[in-house]
Amino acid sequence: MLTVPKISTLIEVSTMKLRVAIFIALLSSPLSAQVTFERLLRADREPQNWLTYSGGYAGHRYSSLSQINRSNVKNLQLKWSYHPLYAKNTNNQNKMENTPLVVEGVVYTGTALEAVALDAVTGRQYWKLSRPLDPKAYYNAYEVNKGLAISGDMVFWATVDCHLLAIDAKTGRVIWDKVLADYRKGYQYNVAPLVVKDKIILGPATNEAGANCWVAAYDVRTGNELWRFDTAPASAEAPEVKTWVGDSWKHGGSPIWNAGSYDPETNLTFWGTGNPNPGWNGDVRTPADNLYSNSAIALDADTGKLTWYFQFTPGDEYDWDAIQVPVLVDMEFQGRPRKLMLWANRNGFYYVLDRVTGQFLMAKSFVKQNWNNGFDEKGRPSWNAEFRPKPMGGIYVEPGTQGGTNWYPPSYSPRTGLFYVPVWDNYGGRSAKFPAGDWVEGQRYTGATAPPGYVPPAGARGRGVPVPFRAESEGYGAIRALDPKTGEKKWDFKMVNYTESGVLSTGGDLVFGGGMDGNFVALDARTGERLWNVFLGGPNASGPISYAVNGKQYVIGTGMGTMYAFALPD
Repeated sequence: MLTVPKISTLIEVSTMKLRVAIFIALLSSPLSAQVTFERLLRADREPQNWLTYSGGYAGHRYSSLSQINRSNVKNLQLKWSYHPLYAKNTNNQNKMENTPLVVEGVVYTGTALEAVALDAVTGRQYWKLSRPLDPKAYYNAYEVNKGLAISGDMVFWATVDCHLLAIDAKTGRVIWDKVLADYRKGYQYNVAPLVVKDKIILGPATNEAGANCWVAAYDVRTGNELWRFDTAPASAEAPEVKTWVGDSWKHGGSPIWNAGSYDPETNLTFWGTGNPNPGWNGDVRTPADNLYSNSAIALDADTGKLTWYFQFTPGDEYDWDAIQVPVLVDMEFQGRPRKLMLWANRNGFYYVLDRVTGQFLMAKSFVKQNWNNGFDEKGRPSWNAEFRPKPMGGIYVEPGTQGGTNWYPPSYSPRTGLFYVPVWDNYGGRSAKFPAGDWVEGQRYTGATAPPGYVPPAGARGRGVPVPFRAESEGYGAIRALDPKTGEKKWDFKMVNYTESGVLSTGGDLVFGGGMDGNFVALDARTGERLWNVFLGGPNASGPISYAVNGKQYVIGTGMGTMYAFALPD
């Protein structure tokens, strides 16, 4: 008598076979590669990979790969795409800001809701770790993820709801899960962690909720905290309290929105901090500098001890965060070799600092501005009296709230010697100022909300409504090449809208980037001439990267919540 197996038994057997096949494939796949600290130190020696958020510790976002170059970039073709699922369109959740990692032919990327491992040639998924956010919870959040980190065979993901996850790079299994903060108090994590030696270094942001932030290091093996540096005072005994008025330090903010850099020679890790709270009305906290808001901070990577700081915009009332990636360069400057930090700041000025001491060396405006009359010898701005203190009701200022640039990562090419910056220029906006009210835990604390019935004064100028395209006279986005020694503009690639995309420079003398108009472009790195472009369906909002598999070079860009990989024809 013929016995017919039960359907459920067939399904169980098939499922088991599939699991075994996947397990065998994972064991034999490139996902087993170990990423050591020595490899991270020498990331430039393996340009086929992209091992950190910026491609290397110095923050250059430069790839020496040159198979794709000025002569053939016009032939680029789409090879694969990654379109994650989003739960909603609000809180920027469907905005792809992630810079992927690439290790031995595997792409590690994701969103605020998932982390994935993909085949770098085909886009085929190896694994996916889904981690939905509670749709009923208020996260005070900008629900995006800027990137992951990798050490050994573990991938690290900092989540919007303030968890740090160590994930098995081969399987996607969670190895450990640490709660770093309470999101209900106004904290969130969007940042790509930085791995240095046996430590994972990162910090939280607060979306104008007055939650005091920090940079901290955690053990890669256990997730246990090893050190912490407070970017706003954590107690009344902190010496920085004297840079705040009264008890305003208790709700000072100073968030971490972007990745840091690391200098192995000095063992310093560098981070940029965000604005103080309330962000648009400083009456409760000024006149005072509000340390360590809007600053570059240099910390000993082993201990977290502060070595130096430089504050770009003391006592800020204009939301000009210093959340740009610190770019570290060794070059001759003013007649002698120097170890420099290059920084195009949101306040509209390009700075050069000595990264060993924090000494201010120069600053020059790189976009149109009207708030600053110059600098003293230590780099402190001389405010136009019209803007400080900001008048109640607000004032039209250039650049506007989005600044001359924002978090969008820049690039330095050692090949051309130029510094490439995504900019917003020739624009301004009305920076609001109204009573901030009382601070409430977990809620926005800005001083930017007009009271009911408020009527702007006659002739008040604002930024206007969002539009897909705009005339140059209305303001524009651009990829701008600067001489890093002088801040002089060498060329511009102007866009028909603003930009929220980072840039990448390559050994093929190319610069890749994009704008809110949705066009992903390849430019001549020496002249700015457009050599190739493709429309990606909507705003480009991440940092492009390049990698290679089996000798074939790829470039990744994003648009409208989707990631795309391009290469030359096979």
